[in-house]
Amino acid sequence: MSEPRTRDEAVVKIACVQMEPVVGQKERNVRRTLEFIEQAAANGAHLVVLPELCNSGYVFESRQEAFSLAEEIPNGPTCHAWKDIARQRGLHIVAGIDERDGQALYNAAVLIGPSGHVGTFRKLHLWNEENLFFEPGNLGFPVFRTPLGRIATFICYDGWFPESYRLCALQGADVVCIPTNWVPIPGQEKDREAMANILCMASAHANSVFVAAADRVGVERGQPFIGQSLIVSYTGWTIGGPASPDREEIIYAEANLADARRKRNWNEYNQVLRDRRTDVYDEMLGATMSRGWY
Repeated sequence: MSEPRTRDEAVVKIACVQMEPVVGQKERNVRRTLEFIEQAAANGAHLVVLPELCNSGYVFESRQEAFSLAEEIPNGPTCHAWKDIARQRGLHIVAGIDERDGQALYNAAVLIGPSGHVGTFRKLHLWNEENLFFEPGNLGFPVFRTPLGRIATFICYDGWFPESYRLCALQGADVVCIPTNWVPIPGQEKDREAMANILCMASAHANSVFVAAADRVGVERGQPFIGQSLIVSYTGWTIGGPASPDREEIIYAEANLADARRKRNWNEYNQVLRDRRTDVYDEMLGATMSRGWY
C-alpha cells in the first residue's frame, strides 16, 4: 500500500531583501526597494519581506528629521509605490516604514497585498534612541488572514521577547515576518552565528511557526548593522540564508505554510501550544507581579 501523498496546498516562496537604506534619502530608498521587489517577483516570490525603516533610514539626528521622513499609512507615497507593485506582480509585501499619525511617530511595518493595504504593526519594544523619536506601539500583535496563509509581523527588538512569538502563534500565525535592523551584540564571537539568528530559530521551533527576518547592512552615522537575514522552518532549522553580514542580496525559501499547523504535534502525546500549563503560569506570574519581582 502506497504512502499517502503530502499535499502542497500552501506552498509559498518567501524572499527576504537584505539592503542598505541611506538615512534621509527616502526617494532613493523606495526606488531601491522597488528594484529588489521586482527582482524577487521575477524569481517567483509570493511574499517579500523588507528591513526595518527601509524607506527612511534608521539613525535619526533629531525628531524633526524623523518627522520629515515619516508618512501616513496607507496613503503616503511609499505605501502607494508598494501597493502598485504588489498589484502588478500579485505579491504580498511586509516592510518597515516611518509612520506619522497626527503628531505621533511610530516605527511601523505594513502588510500590503495585491488588493492593497492589509494591515499595520507598530513596534512595541523600542530599542535605545528609538525612544527619543517614536511612541511605543499600540496595535498589539495582529495576525492577518491572507490567501497565502496567516501572516504576523513584528520588528527587530520585539523578537527578544518570547511573548511576541507566542501571542502570534496562539492567534494561529503560520509565518512571522520580521523587518529588522540588527546591531552587534556585546560578547559575540566572530565565528558564532548571530544571537538574532539563534533567537529566530529557537522561537520558530518553540512555537511551530515559520520565521522570515529581513535585516539591513552597512554603517549609518557610525552605527554598524550585521545583515545575516534568514528564513526558518517551523522546525527551527534554517531553510534560507543566513545572508552575508555585509552585502545587499535576496535570500529565498519555499515553505508549505500549512505545515506550521499540520505538524505541530511532535509525537502522540506532545503539542507545544496545547501543553502549556497556564494554570501554573498565571498563578506564578500574578504572584511575581504582586511581590514586585520584576
